Amino acid sequence: MYQRTASHNHISRTVDMTQGSIPRILLTFCVPLILGNLFQVFYNTVDAMVVGNFIGKEALAAVASTGPLINIAVFTFNGIAVGAGIVIGQYFGAHEMDDLHRAVETTMTMAFLCSILFTAGGILLTPALLRLVSTPDDVIGPATTYLQIYFAGITGLLTYNMGSGVLRAVGDTRRPLYFLIISSVTNIVLDLVFVIIFHMGIAGAAVATILAQFLSALMILALLTMTEDVYRLSWKDLGISVPILKKVLAVGLPAGFQSMITSFSNNFLQAYINTFGSTVMAGWGCYTKVNQVFMLPIQSMGHTAATFVSQNIGAGNEVRANQGTRDGILGITVFNIVMGLFVLTAAPLIVGIFTTNQDVVDYGVLFIRMNIGFYLVNGVNHTLAGSMRGRGNARAPMLIMLLCFVGIRQIYLFIAYRLTHSAALIGFGYPVGWIACCIVQVIYYYRKYLKKD
Repeated sequence: MYQRTASHNHISRTVDMTQGSIPRILLTFCVPLILGNLFQVFYNTVDAMVVGNFIGKEALAAVASTGPLINIAVFTFNGIAVGAGIVIGQYFGAHEMDDLHRAVETTMTMAFLCSILFTAGGILLTPALLRLVSTPDDVIGPATTYLQIYFAGITGLLTYNMGSGVLRAVGDTRRPLYFLIISSVTNIVLDLVFVIIFHMGIAGAAVATILAQFLSALMILALLTMTEDVYRLSWKDLGISVPILKKVLAVGLPAGFQSMITSFSNNFLQAYINTFGSTVMAGWGCYTKVNQVFMLPIQSMGHTAATFVSQNIGAGNEVRANQGTRDGILGITVFNIVMGLFVLTAAPLIVGIFTTNQDVVDYGVLFIRMNIGFYLVNGVNHTLAGSMRGRGNARAPMLIMLLCFVGIRQIYLFIAYRLTHSAALIGFGYPVGWIACCIVQVIYYYRKYLKKD
């Protein structure tokens, strides 16, 4: 039986979400999560800024075009991390510490095994993936270099994500944030050194990124190993508990599969964009960086809802779980309105950070201003999806998001491209999927969890 080490000097960093003010808990959990995710996005964004300003338009397009491909691997793995976090959160809420300990060892073992798989698969499949999304000849060379180096070091990213998922499941979002701040600053410094001083080109940007990610992984592993709290990682106990693995995969596989297929589908949108040439590609790449940042609070509220609901369902308090979901939707809606007004106004300045090419800036601003208002409905989507996953129901949000983000979006893109051949209408493919998903998901959630017979 697992016993937590007792210490008079030990201060627990866990947060029990089954009691106390719901808005305060959501806010104090979500804000560090947003900031942490923001710094994580900075890895690829800083690469884009450096290569766009110091190498050229083709290098910027190359880095931008690899984002959706990287997301296939990252989002697939993060689905498993989501499942692990929800299972750990439920054990934490129910005070089942022996099972919590076994869940930590199981999930970290999975992280190490997945790292091997994703490294080998990513390096081998890079050329085929870039051809699949119709990468132009002037971009495919640097894109291949960047992507293969990135996959060679993806172990750092996956290890950090799983380890930070363990901490977040028990309510600790601050220390993962601190580690990301350190590694992001490291990435910025190394980017400038490798690209500007050592003239390593796009390869330097990729090497800087993976070194910084390894640093964050080492810090998270050191914390999990040295802590005296209930989630301590014991290396001698590493292994897989089959019953816990089944619970993790029951939630994690649908979440990961949905994220993987959605990311894969986004590559088809990227393929449509690629047909308009490197200028439009670079403009779209600038928009996708804004999209990544804008999605951070939305995705963070989804993770917050999943953790909050998982702990309260584990404690048998469904009323509190529902109230937390409603408060989360209200909070993310207010944030999106304020943030959207700022981005709408500052769009030219934001895109100008990445490039001085006016044609690229014009396209980037067009895509931003066309889509910005529709993040309101996407905030509802991710909060409801997180709430359902926190209950252990990962299948419903998976099916709904696949239907809308993949099926309906691809039908729209097929028709829009053949009727108009307009880059603007192709870029509107994101909101089409968001709107459809919001309608279906709200109806499902109300009928499943709120409607009284």
